[in-house]
Amino acid sequence: MAIPYTLEFEKPLAEIDAALDALERDPAAGEATPDRAPAIAELKKTQRDTLKKIYNNLTPWETVRVARHPDRPLFRDYIRRIVKDFVELHGDRRFGDDPAIVTGFGRIGSHKCLLVGHHKGKDTNEKLACHFGCAHPEGYRKAMLKMRLAEKYSLPIVTFVDTPGAYPGLGAEQRGQAEAIAVNMRDMSTLKTPILSIVIGEGGSGGALGIAVADRVAMLEHAYYSVISPEGCSAILWKEANPKNNAEAATALCLTAKDNKRFGIVDTIIKEPVGGAHRDPDKTATSIERWIVDQLAELTRLKPESLPPKRYERFRALGKVGEPRRSSTS
Repeated sequence: MAIPYTLEFEKPLAEIDAALDALERDPAAGEATPDRAPAIAELKKTQRDTLKKIYNNLTPWETVRVARHPDRPLFRDYIRRIVKDFVELHGDRRFGDDPAIVTGFGRIGSHKCLLVGHHKGKDTNEKLACHFGCAHPEGYRKAMLKMRLAEKYSLPIVTFVDTPGAYPGLGAEQRGQAEAIAVNMRDMSTLKTPILSIVIGEGGSGGALGIAVADRVAMLEHAYYSVISPEGCSAILWKEANPKNNAEAATALCLTAKDNKRFGIVDTIIKEPVGGAHRDPDKTATSIERWIVDQLAELTRLKPESLPPKRYERFRALGKVGEPRRSSTS
């Protein structure tokens, strides 16, 4: 039996969960006992209230920990829940197929579309095969090849971002990692078909941006989107990545969904169930599906040639700063 994964800040829940489990099960019969119903109801209320209190007050570093939770739903989990008739497409026609990026055609609601997303892998073998969601150049080139195919057939594109960053290995650099990401960013900005992007877990640097140049960008409530990971920032600024430095870096990076919405980097925050997406993947998938269907219903009514200029203006507007005027006496 697998040992449940418990985050440090969730430990106050462990006692409640254990007491609830003991009440819900009769040790002799192994079945729920009716006369314990009032106590069970009270404990469930306590459990929910505690979850709300914890998750309504997460620090940025705790948000990163939730985004990396091993039970958090991955791209293939969402495909199974919200995509009908999914047909996966492989290869970049140059080097090979990268399992860290999954592409394929399917149907979300009534909309036929191209799905593109990072996939981290579930078990150890799959994680190793997928490089923990860190894509190689062939992954980004595969994604761009399929996006051009979607544009050819006037199909919208939906991307799911969940990566610590692009793979930093020697082979990836030799095959043009930076060039592949740069080309994707350039070419996605010109595609004459609607593009949606959702950050479902980790949104790490250029590895995320390589499939996230979109007309509308959303984030799950407990995902993060940042130019660098807190650990990478700590290593650069303080020469050591430890819990204290990581927490300070996460705060300074302004990487939470609320921060990204405030800066205009994302358009929408998709609410997660109480306690995070890992506690109710089905409900999370339904919320994502609803957002996608609503946005596609709006974007597919626009003329295709009007989309690239609007997309360009959206990204050009990011990063504006204001400087105070100098006084006449200075």
